[in-house]
Amino acid sequence: MMNELKRLFLAAVGSATVTYEKASKIVDEMVEKGRLTVDEGKELTEELKKTLQSKKEGIMPITKEDLKEILGDMNFATKDDLYEIKERLNRIEDTFDTMEKEKYEE
Repeated sequence: MMNELKRLFLAAVGSATVTYEKASKIVDEMVEKGRLTVDEGKELTEELKKTLQSKKEGIMPITKEDLKEILGDMNFATKDDLYEIKERLNRIEDTFDTMEKEKYEE
């Protein structure tokens, strides 16, 4: 589960990077076509970079407690829940086996 969350976070960061790169290409194309001056292009690119940086700084790392709360809210089964289910299944199987033995003994 933790690996999936890490991948999700990295994908979000990667997505922001790709967005910046695409935006930079668009600005470069606009400069080439004469729709922006070179100075305007540089200024816009710098503004994009600053905006991306400020958004990165605004991202707070998730603590273990935060992660537990998030997963709890998502109603995932805990290890204890799975253990209880396994125990119940074992008891059901034992009961079934006993019933099968009794059936063949008759």
